[in-house]
Amino acid sequence: MKRNTEKHYLDWNGMLLEITYEPLWLPAHVVGEDLAYIQVKSIYPTHAPLPIAKNGFYAHSLAASIIAAAGGPVNYVDVMLAAEELAPW
Repeated sequence: MKRNTEKHYLDWNGMLLEITYEPLWLPAHVVGEDLAYIQVKSIYPTHAPLPIAKNGFYAHSLAASIIAAAGGPVNYVDVMLAAEELAPW
């Protein structure tokens, strides 16, 4: 199976983030719904701490429908960063 990987970039609070998104990381016949894989890393400045990852690197697999409902991988990451930035912990 050929992998379909997308690269996106987000300027967030003066940091340049690279978002790698694989919408069909694990097909539905394995777990009942398509799983996606998303990876975020700060590329300028390199390894800058993020609210979602203190080392500047975040990776997660989740239902592809969650990313689609958020409006795509860039919107998903933007909302996630904003929510974690405001978290009291």
